[in-house]
Amino acid sequence: MSGAAGLPVWVALIVAGFLLLGAGLTFLGALGMLRLKTFYERVHAPTLGTTWGAGAILIASIIHFSVLGSRLALHEILITAFVLVTTPVTLMLLARAALYRDRAEDNQHVPPRLKGDNPARDAH
Repeated sequence: MSGAAGLPVWVALIVAGFLLLGAGLTFLGALGMLRLKTFYERVHAPTLGTTWGAGAILIASIIHFSVLGSRLALHEILITAFVLVTTPVTLMLLARAALYRDRAEDNQHVPPRLKGDNPARDAH
């Protein structure tokens, strides 16, 4: 980080704040995964921690490299878009696959069906 010495103090404080926020949110997601008991409870905490934590870290990166480079650093926006799209989609796919498997095996710890859920659709 050879250019970091030229970073103004107020920018460094903002970047540090976003980095701490991102690290804290990611840590809370990991802690939630350890503390919650069932798969259906555990799957949400790391997803939220990853999405919001990575978002805060990427905001810090955008600010840091935009100020150092004297131009807007936008390559982090592409990373943010991938994280914001892939993380929730992965959550939904994992949860639906686990739900399908647990209902097929008649597991007793499956969340109840919602009103309007089509049980015939799960048989395919």
